[in-house]
Amino acid sequence: MVRSRVATLGVAAVLLAACGGNGAETAQKKTELTLYNDKGAWSKYFEEMGAASKQSIGLSVKPTGYTDSAQYQAFIKATFRTNVKPDLFTWQTGGMLQEIVKQKQVADTTAVWQEAIKAGDLSQDLAPYYTIDGKQYCVPMNVAYWGMFYNKKIFDEHDLKPPATWEDLVKIAETLKRHDVKAFYHTSVLFSFVWFEQIMAGMDPDLYDRLSTGQAKYTDPGVVAVMEKWKELIDAGYFMNPGDKTDPGDVLKTGKAAMVSFGTWFNTSMTQRDMKAGADYGFFVIPNVNASLPKTSMIFESGPLCSLAKAADPDASMKYLKWWTTAEAQKKWAGIRGDVSANPKVTIEDEALGQVTKDAGSGEYRLVNRYFEATPPPILTAALDGFSKFVTEPGTYMEVLETIQKEADEYWSTHQ
Repeated sequence: MVRSRVATLGVAAVLLAACGGNGAETAQKKTELTLYNDKGAWSKYFEEMGAASKQSIGLSVKPTGYTDSAQYQAFIKATFRTNVKPDLFTWQTGGMLQEIVKQKQVADTTAVWQEAIKAGDLSQDLAPYYTIDGKQYCVPMNVAYWGMFYNKKIFDEHDLKPPATWEDLVKIAETLKRHDVKAFYHTSVLFSFVWFEQIMAGMDPDLYDRLSTGQAKYTDPGVVAVMEKWKELIDAGYFMNPGDKTDPGDVLKTGKAAMVSFGTWFNTSMTQRDMKAGADYGFFVIPNVNASLPKTSMIFESGPLCSLAKAADPDASMKYLKWWTTAEAQKKWAGIRGDVSANPKVTIEDEALGQVTKDAGSGEYRLVNRYFEATPPPILTAALDGFSKFVTEPGTYMEVLETIQKEADEYWSTHQ
């Protein structure tokens, strides 16, 4: 309820601002672009990129960051109906991107993609995530591979090493439990889906894919088995309190939990806290639950950077998106955040992340689209609420699955 009121206020602010009009701005060429995003903690990185683009292509960037996802999405959708429009904005792939493309709100970037792929600045493997009805929209703001960040000092203290199997991971959690250390971070807000997607991808990735397209049900035995496996870990006492509001970066630094599962973008949280890779923390790919699978499943995501179809200065916005894909821009973007890049030409300094990037591109892993993007928005909303309930009341898992499936039945009855 609080979040919805905040979102309403944010939308109201846009509509009020629109009363003053913004028509004059559309008639002039821009030298500074507004970049609205849902990554408020990254403002300084966007500012650094704006300084670099100003020097390179004569366009600077003024970022406005949000930290509340619902408020941000409401804001962007409200701008579609007003004269106050962002030049650039971040979004999600999957159903959320398809939704606003179908509304003809997003600029076509097919030409940018074709040129970037030809130049070797973007991989053809990424294109499907940005393709709707044969055309590309937006460009990759970032890519991320999901795994486990761990507190190296805690691991060293208890003579632990990154696991080779799922059984190894459980043994690590049990060892930590015996020493009164919580093994895993999890949360009841937004990222409540993390362990669901990880366990399912590691048990039955084909079922995961069928679920995202309505070919399987949340009440199917394989999905129930995922929830039961998840419940086992919770009941064993391996997780910290899901209601704890401590930032996950601080959780890992302070040792409140020894391991945090996130995308490689979480590395930025470590560098922001002056933590050193290899000394203070490490990263490993989470082993499959089902050891007989031919490849290790690794969750993958890519976040779009977009321009509106009716941007104030379409040429300037497209010029920036084109620059963003280049090795020059991506080397700086990856370097200032300590993260991986969507550009194959960029070398990653962090040894562990660099190796994951190489392995992911070599076909060693089965890349699985992140649940947040793979799941249609109405079903996702029900699932996030359901998983949030489950992590605080694990015994409700069948009720949770039935509630999500009810929403899925309604959605898939009209979407084939």
